[in-house]
Amino acid sequence: MPRASTFRSGRHVVYALSVHLVFVPKYRRRVITPRVFGILHHAWRKVCEDLGCTVREAGYETDHVHLLVDYPPKLALSVLVNALKGVSARRLRSEQLPEVEGKLCGHHFWSPSYCAVSCGGAPLDKIKRYVEQQRGGASSPP
Repeated sequence: MPRASTFRSGRHVVYALSVHLVFVPKYRRRVITPRVFGILHHAWRKVCEDLGCTVREAGYETDHVHLLVDYPPKLALSVLVNALKGVSARRLRSEQLPEVEGKLCGHHFWSPSYCAVSCGGAPLDKIKRYVEQQRGGASSPP
């Protein structure tokens, strides 16, 4: 389980939600440079600030990016992803960087797909054992 200090709370909820996101540029083009990543990262931090999230880590290869984001339970993951990709693409397009211009067809920077993996806390087998040990617990319904 996450440490008590990592939990956040709302009016009726206590939570610790983190997601590992992976985005790839359209056609998996190798267009992410340190300068491109800096612009993207700045946009993601602003989006997260506006949505009540936190970018805990971000990294990149030339053809994809990784983000580790803490987010509140009231925010749908698809809404978060749409905002992160949309705002960062518009911000990057406004810069008209030579490493991006002309290497992508059309006005889209990101591929429409993404990878999202929930993370944080104890391994699932440990949580399963904990739940099974609770009074009346069973691994499957009767």
